[in-house]
Amino acid sequence: MIFVSLYIFMFCIMEENSVHISVDDFSKHMFWDVNKAEIDLMRDRHYVVRQVFSCGLMNDWNLICRLYGIQEIGEIAKQIRDLDPKSHAFIALIAKIPEEDFLCYTTKQSTPQHWNF
Repeated sequence: MIFVSLYIFMFCIMEENSVHISVDDFSKHMFWDVNKAEIDLMRDRHYVVRQVFSCGLMNDWNLICRLYGIQEIGEIAKQIRDLDPKSHAFIALIAKIPEEDFLCYTTKQSTPQHWNF
């Protein structure tokens, strides 16, 4: 697991700030609930990061790393209330942000999910 995290971290550092990424580069199932033509990757970056954490694939993760960078993704993830525990621990580790700084850590859901894997 540590090797996977290290690989992802190094890949994101090398590929950071890449240009020419569009909504069509992401997985087709990522934006099933909105009109893809109306998504602006810079304006709607909170929504894009949230979708990648909830239903994205590895390629989607690589795209947001290149587009926003690890620190920006970490700052966005800190504001997500319902970030799952694995995603929370992962982004806290690679962005070097204390787990207590995340909103999902301080505000737990009053009704927990039935299936917590």
